[in-house]
Amino acid sequence: MTYRPRNYKERIIHRLKIVQGHLKKVISMIEDDEYCIDVLHQSLAVQSSLKEIDNLILQNHLQTCVVDDIKSGNKKKSIDEIMKVFKKIK
Repeated sequence: MTYRPRNYKERIIHRLKIVQGHLKKVISMIEDDEYCIDVLHQSLAVQSSLKEIDNLILQNHLQTCVVDDIKSGNKKKSIDEIMKVFKKIK
């Protein structure tokens, strides 16, 4: 039976633990002098997984915190905050 996280937080933590395992594999590959391209493939998989986790966190933030800010009249604060994040992504 496949593990099914019950909520957003559990889902993120589950994915982070998977990434942690993959990152440990990258470290061991480097230590064992494995083929560079194989290491790069594994590293790219870790980076891709982290981006997906970031997307889940952002989605949750938009659906909760941003909606609450807009409802309470703090639209500019939320937009500015999100824009700062997007500027870091570039």
